[in-house]
Amino acid sequence: MYAYIDGKLTFKCPAYVVIEAGGIGYHIHISLNTYSALKDQERCKLYTWLAVKEDAHTLYGFADEGERRLFLHLISVNGIGPNTGRMMLSSISPVEIQEAIIKGDVDQIKRIKGIGPKSAQRLIIELQDKLRKDGPETLISTPKNNSSKDEALSALVMLGFVKNVAEKAVEAAIRTSSDPLTVEQIIKIALKSL
Repeated sequence: MYAYIDGKLTFKCPAYVVIEAGGIGYHIHISLNTYSALKDQERCKLYTWLAVKEDAHTLYGFADEGERRLFLHLISVNGIGPNTGRMMLSSISPVEIQEAIIKGDVDQIKRIKGIGPKSAQRLIIELQDKLRKDGPETLISTPKNNSSKDEALSALVMLGFVKNVAEKAVEAAIRTSSDPLTVEQIIKIALKSL
């Protein structure tokens, strides 16, 4: 529902922040990782995810797109809710979580408060292939000034194509024309070869 909220940081504590945007103060739950990334900024932009339950609508905020993507992977696992996902991101860094899942390091994951041996194994079984397929770049923020090639590649990956296969298709699409192609043209040509 909300991709991000950009505004004045009016309150900050390790558990949540309040960002004023358009005259509205948004109460956003954050991880310690995001808390440390915010430092002493007056303005900030948090990538968000809205959890809707019968009794509450809760906003979760993340310092970058990669952390939000990992959070969404974590909560897709049965038995891992938003608060547990936030606890995981507060306990160890997103990079360490991703590495532990890819390597199958049950002990590292069990050290996180609220994660027992069964949950750790379930996380590894359900996410290992997804995170391995995404690659380590999944936690890197998307660059602000993307080229048409980068944007086309990002779109194809979000559509579910494996990154290295999509990359080859995009490069082949760009080679088909001597004139610069738009993002849409690159995607259309690449999709024909995928």
